[in-house]
Amino acid sequence: MSDTKFTRPTLREALAAWREFLAAHDLPVETLWVFSENLCLEPSRTTPGSLRLGFQTRFTPPAEDALEIAYDQFSETAARMVFYRLGSSPRGSVCVLLCDDWFEKRDESEGFERRDDWGISFHSGLAGDIDEITDLSRWLRRVKRDRAFRDFDFAMSLATIDEIKIHGRILQPYERFAETMLNRLRRMLGNPV
Repeated sequence: MSDTKFTRPTLREALAAWREFLAAHDLPVETLWVFSENLCLEPSRTTPGSLRLGFQTRFTPPAEDALEIAYDQFSETAARMVFYRLGSSPRGSVCVLLCDDWFEKRDESEGFERRDDWGISFHSGLAGDIDEITDLSRWLRRVKRDRAFRDFDFAMSLATIDEIKIHGRILQPYERFAETMLNRLRRMLGNPV
């Protein structure tokens, strides 16, 4: 028996509420949804020792149904879901869907507007623009480890989306390892299938 005290809306209802939230904060209501592989942290050019956030969709483009899959997967949990705006781009508000119990105590004082009846929060993010990375060398040099933990680290990965599409579920760690080893063995033996 579930002890959740909320009922998740449909994705359509949640997106309508998200667009209303963006409009109320005078932010672009057109949205571009990104996932963990789309995020790009680079050393800041202006502030030594700090990082700046960018995004890319050229090298790891999300599938058209990725947001729907992520929302469905997150909806199956009792953890708080967050519609999080990273910043603006010429393509609109760059957004990411997050989910974890860690967000349960986050409130208005930290910029989170709560919808406790849905188990969802909205966050307007940074007021400025976010760069779209189109240069492969910048993408390859991005910071991947040894950095401070951020809200967007709770984003779903496109690799997880692929697992759900291929296997109908998220794989266990040992299954990922076995699949990696089988693929290596196939390549070594000359059988890429």
